[in-house]
Amino acid sequence: MLIDTHIHLDAAEFDADRPWLIETARKAGVGGFVVPAVDRASFDAVSSLASAHEDVCFALGIHPLYVMQAQEADLELLDFRLGEGRAVAVGEIGLDHFVTDIDPARQLAFFVAQLKLARRHDLPVILHVRRAIDPILKQLRRIGVKGGIAHAFNGSLQQARIFMDLGFKLGFGGAMTFDGSTRIRALAATLPLEAIVLETDAPDIPPVWAQGQRNEPVNLVRYAEILAGLRGIDVAEVIATTGRNALDVLDWRR
Repeated sequence: MLIDTHIHLDAAEFDADRPWLIETARKAGVGGFVVPAVDRASFDAVSSLASAHEDVCFALGIHPLYVMQAQEADLELLDFRLGEGRAVAVGEIGLDHFVTDIDPARQLAFFVAQLKLARRHDLPVILHVRRAIDPILKQLRRIGVKGGIAHAFNGSLQQARIFMDLGFKLGFGGAMTFDGSTRIRALAATLPLEAIVLETDAPDIPPVWAQGQRNEPVNLVRYAEILAGLRGIDVAEVIATTGRNALDVLDWRR
């Protein structure tokens, strides 16, 4: 099964044609969608999408870029909602050291609190790791969770191996489509296929053929083809293995 392990189907950019986008992706071969929340306000939206579509699952979490408007009560609500048993992961959570106007101490506090919730509820995590891989790995070593996905991975081979040792899969998507993304493409070509999952992050991170445009879930099909080309294998193997990886690492109870 071809699974988009990270797509923001609840985003406002999809309000005008969301059903058409989902159906177009399905007809092209996408068999599953994982929709992570980014803040308290999106908890209901992502869970409603999963209720309305059999092939949509959701994760609940507070994104590092949203922590400045978050409150302690949001963590209490997250704890309660995770206890309902429908979320496949805690996410999207993590750290972002690229954006400089978000208090890093507050990011860290929310990240640590959510790792502890993931451990309490025995759930994997979907991680935002932009320019913050080493600090994230430090916390994962300290607060053990049952693995998850390092979304939009752009680290080193050594960092990739540490994530793998901790039970994580690595997400590859739009950045892999650019010839200039030499490190990402090299990792995609050489890491064990059992460590890789595919994602769009739509409407964000558009591929090379849609620069400046809205990213769409149907692009996942071409991502699978590109990954197969980089590895010199059949696309059917990419689809089967990355789909199985997603099913293995996420908690698909609903």
